[in-house]
Amino acid sequence: MKILIIEDEAELAKDIAQFLSSEDYLCESATNFTSAIEKINLYSYDCILLDLMLPGGDGIEILKEIKKQNKQDGVIIISAKNSLEDKINGLKIGADDYLAKPFHQSELSARIHSVIRRKQFDNSNIISQNELTIDTLSKIVSVDSIQINLTKKELDLLVFFIGNKNKVISKSALAEHLSGDVADMFDNHDFVYAHIKNLKRKLKNAGCPTYLTSVYGTGYKWKI
Repeated sequence: MKILIIEDEAELAKDIAQFLSSEDYLCESATNFTSAIEKINLYSYDCILLDLMLPGGDGIEILKEIKKQNKQDGVIIISAKNSLEDKINGLKIGADDYLAKPFHQSELSARIHSVIRRKQFDNSNIISQNELTIDTLSKIVSVDSIQINLTKKELDLLVFFIGNKNKVISKSALAEHLSGDVADMFDNHDFVYAHIKNLKRKLKNAGCPTYLTSVYGTGYKWKI
């Protein structure tokens, strides 16, 4: 799962990124209005943590831009501005949650999980599809109650595919999801193929039908 931290306090952004990385999130940061808009225009995120007071612009304008583009990224406003008016304004425009500074990192993590779960999986911690079950909290994957061992990247891919079932996903989009904004630095996307190959093998060996298919010249689809 990929998170964008829009926060101009360098130490706070670093602390958040370190904590969320330990929770197996892939984190990127933007420290001002301009860099935040650039990342939003270029990439998609499972959740965006948005400070309202930024150098060069207002965080509310970033939220408006996200909604203008009809992006499905979850948005949690994190701000020292704790007035009722700010909270109501942000939620009216389309933020999914609001967390006032200072906050406990464990609470932030719970809020992020809740937003992603609500947006992608109908507010459930358990993703079920026929014989396949994923517990997103314990990160346990099983096929017909038989647990299978997936790496972090393989699990991330599996959840991403199921969350985008019946959609063709390009290799570049998968590379971006797995590696964030550094994906542009790779000469090719062979590492994506390697992770997908291993994921397909493990699912097949566990008796799972072939839901994940290649779309020639385009990418992959989780077909239901």
